[in-house]
Amino acid sequence: MVSRLNPYISFGDTAQVALEFYREVFGGTLSVDTFGKFGDKDAPGAELVMHGMLETPSGFTLMASDTPPGMEYKSGSSISISLSGDESAELHGYWDKLVEGGAVTVPLEKQMWGDEFGMCTDKFGVAWMVNITPAHQ
Repeated sequence: MVSRLNPYISFGDTAQVALEFYREVFGGTLSVDTFGKFGDKDAPGAELVMHGMLETPSGFTLMASDTPPGMEYKSGSSISISLSGDESAELHGYWDKLVEGGAVTVPLEKQMWGDEFGMCTDKFGVAWMVNITPAHQ
């Protein structure tokens, strides 16, 4: 397997629904393992996501988990997920889905450097940046 770097998002207890939402946005194959799959199926939190991974047709990989029982969930704001490329229709489609139920912090529009760029926070509180470079002709 080739080395890769990808975002890993921690949730309190909404990783399953968040990963399903991201699968709706980006498409792809979602695999989810719960804490109960590898431990006591009747223990508190057994239904929570221990590890989830979405692999998309565009080559994106997004991983996520719920906070393990007994650990404190700490929401963070020090990371954003960046989507960039020159496939305008594809990236606009992702943007439109990500902002549903979320908030736009910078509108997706042409910037002084020539690209379209926008920032939003999705309905799960995850920050996203989208940069669309004009296609070369």
